[in-house]
Amino acid sequence: MSNDVRGYLLRQFETAWSLTQYHLNGLTTEECLWRPAPKGLHVHQSPEGRWLADWPEREDYDIGPASIAWLTWHLGFWWSMVLDHSFGGGTLSRENVTWPGTADGVREWIDGLRGQWRAELEQLTDDDLHATQRTRWPMQERPFGDVVAWANVELTKNAAELGYARFLHAVRAG
Repeated sequence: MSNDVRGYLLRQFETAWSLTQYHLNGLTTEECLWRPAPKGLHVHQSPEGRWLADWPEREDYDIGPASIAWLTWHLGFWWSMVLDHSFGGGTLSRENVTWPGTADGVREWIDGLRGQWRAELEQLTDDDLHATQRTRWPMQERPFGDVVAWANVELTKNAAELGYARFLHAVRAG
């Protein structure tokens, strides 16, 4: 990959981030904790005060729609995982990623992850993008540029999910 490709990936990332940021701006804790259906992925506060996320055993439609809290947890989960496994010790697991508990906490957390990710991407060389050395999660044995492209797609998907859930919240009955 050339620096032109890195440039394309960075510009694509900035577009995905703009979409995500649009849906995070103005988000309230009440919106986060609202459930669009009685059944669906959500977060729950443990007796110790930690916010833990449901984890689906399968990805079928009948599990129900996720809450905004879960969607924001999931965004922070995969971003924390890819940062740790690509640029850190590679020891982070799903069970250690908790939801911040408030919309302000979500924005702070996600913005911090964005800053870390952007800083790491800016340091990548052509060799880094071609190499498989950093590619440990969510895939292996692929050029690290594939992970960067996957993260851009995942962030775009998360932006769409957040926007749709916010639309549902805005027009909810009662």
